[in-house]
Amino acid sequence: MKKLSAVQLKQQALVFDIANRLEAQARDELEGMQQCWFDVQYHQFPGSLLLRFQFENEEALALAEPELKKWQQQLSAALLKKGVVLKDRRRHLIFTIEGPKD
Repeated sequence: MKKLSAVQLKQQALVFDIANRLEAQARDELEGMQQCWFDVQYHQFPGSLLLRFQFENEEALALAEPELKKWQQQLSAALLKKGVVLKDRRRHLIFTIEGPKD
């Protein structure tokens, strides 16, 4: 695996920080939310960033679905505060029941 550059390490730290804060907040506000995990290709950042909020089951997912736009907006706002602009915030955060290993 190729080593990350200094810029990519900063991007990684930024993504981890934002993902951890959103995960903590979501666990408090969204029933059945288990964890937040993400995929990103740092050479294509921020376009390749995709956060996933993982839920326990379909029922918890269905209850949380109306809140999706709110969380997409919070992700976009958190990144914007750090100087990162998302072109289409709907592409960067989804709700799922699949885990990182699925």
